Amino acid sequence: MTLFKRIFDFYLDASIHGALAIFSLIHITALTLNINVPSALYYFVFFGSISCYNFVKYGVEAEKYILVANRYHKNIQFFSIGCLLVALYHIFFLSEMIFLGLLVLGGVTALYALPVLPKHKNFRSFSGLKILIVATVWAGTTVILPALSQMEFISWDVKVEFFQRFLFVLILLVPFEIRDLKYDKPELKTLPQRVGVKGAKRIGLSWAVLFYVFSFFKTNLDVISISAKTILFVVLVIMLFKTKLNQGKYFSSFWVESIPLIWWLVIVLAMRFANFF
Repeated sequence: MTLFKRIFDFYLDASIHGALAIFSLIHITALTLNINVPSALYYFVFFGSISCYNFVKYGVEAEKYILVANRYHKNIQFFSIGCLLVALYHIFFLSEMIFLGLLVLGGVTALYALPVLPKHKNFRSFSGLKILIVATVWAGTTVILPALSQMEFISWDVKVEFFQRFLFVLILLVPFEIRDLKYDKPELKTLPQRVGVKGAKRIGLSWAVLFYVFSFFKTNLDVISISAKTILFVVLVIMLFKTKLNQGKYFSSFWVESIPLIWWLVIVLAMRFANFF
């Protein structure tokens, strides 16, 4: 049991679970928009997410990430470097449009993580900006990049999907923001710091309603997509009601980050069920 827990904790701490969530969201975009996303993009985003995630989590300052003393974090560091090399290999198989999109998203991520501002600050230090940057990068990576791989222009349905994905990520960030309320510095002015735990959950609920309503704004509506988002809406509402300040160890890091996987599973099973009949 101890070995299993150590493997499971490494799976979470090394951001493999988060990368799988992003991977599943790209496939959801492919299924929803009915496009064939190149396998190189899946591999690049999966392995790139692991290295990028871990750099942000464990080394906001570059020197701090390079000079790691803890053996456990060293293992994560070596694993992240290996993933980065795999990601860099696959980048050569991506189109120019995707590469340009990656440059933009990479620049936004750099502004979020690196101390590019005076007094060694980054954009995550600005009040309320943290979750907007994260949601933008996730939505851009999982919607815009797949769309650019197959489409000559960004259609209305892609724009709606991007906005929904942006809202979806904002909703998922609410439990993390509430969990970190005890540790975040007051000057960050995170959502729970501004409006309290109950207020943050209410705002998250309003985002969930908006997310679901926009499902009907698409030009091409299908039963599977609407049904999946109906189930997803219910899951998001339950998650928000279950969220509290003193959370279990795995509530946010595992269960909340599993919601994209649940969404993906619902769509895949619904499609197979529809094809069966």
